Amino acid sequence: MTRHASHKNCAPGRVLEFYLCSVNTVNRMKYSKTPLTFAEQISSLKKRGLFVADENKALHYLSNISFYRLRAFTYPFQDNQNPSHPFIKKVSFEEVIALYVFDRRLRLLIFNALEKIEISLRTKIIYHYSHEFGNQFYENQELFRNCERFRTDHQKLLVEMKRSSEDFIRHYYKKYTTPLHPPAWMSLEVASMGWLSQFYKNLKRSDTKRKIALDIGLPKEDFLENWMHVFTNLRNNCAHHSRIWNRRFVVEPMLPKNTTYQFITNRRIHTNKLYAALCCIQYINNQISPESSFRKYLLQLMNSCPMNQQIEMGFPENWLTEKLWNE
Repeated sequence: MTRHASHKNCAPGRVLEFYLCSVNTVNRMKYSKTPLTFAEQISSLKKRGLFVADENKALHYLSNISFYRLRAFTYPFQDNQNPSHPFIKKVSFEEVIALYVFDRRLRLLIFNALEKIEISLRTKIIYHYSHEFGNQFYENQELFRNCERFRTDHQKLLVEMKRSSEDFIRHYYKKYTTPLHPPAWMSLEVASMGWLSQFYKNLKRSDTKRKIALDIGLPKEDFLENWMHVFTNLRNNCAHHSRIWNRRFVVEPMLPKNTTYQFITNRRIHTNKLYAALCCIQYINNQISPESSFRKYLLQLMNSCPMNQQIEMGFPENWLTEKLWNE
């Protein structure tokens, strides 16, 4: 019988060490692979069945894009149960690079759209709650569901303000002594999207909280809580250059039926794939930025999607018939 190390036996806050302590040590083996030269990397890919038309060009790409990073883009086309990882589909190195470039362009497009959404939601939260509960509403524990969560979030925000280089934060602390901390329209500007998502979720149900959801056409605050979590997860993937084209997301969006404005009619989609999140982004974009170019550039990008990989992103066959995408 094997035993796992308990959390308390690992150094506090040391996530990696805790993971290593927790892993079952039975049947583990020593990692013995050695680094390959760029030429050896090309040779390895060719042996596995990848077609390389121009080895000099491939060498240039591999000298600038990690072999291991590209592995994420060859993985779906290989037999990964076989230790040799042979290709089970006819694929070229050039097609893999095209998929890599497509994914990068998609990430940049999404990241830009999520920036607008983050700024808009922050603005709405600050506006409604400041007018209803005052400048320092974010310090009012009575407004929150979980007191421990409130204290944790509040402390994180104070840390962010302390290390902020924003002129308006520095000016406040230099000029004012009361209140101790800046008003919400200054303080919350230094908060991350992840923090904002947790903050909104922890707010008690109220007419004020629901107003923010209604402002963007969602029937209940539950949907906005969920979508903010989805956007945070997706934004983190984009910010850390992680592939998103065929990712299966752990945070899945809820698909409301009674929206104020036109949403998607086909809800028989995979909510753990990218298409579902893209629908949520476009829906909010229609409310906060009607002239946004997100839809235009997404349609152009999908027209150039390499290797017919739309299905891996969860796009249904007739997605372009949805009014959300063709108005």
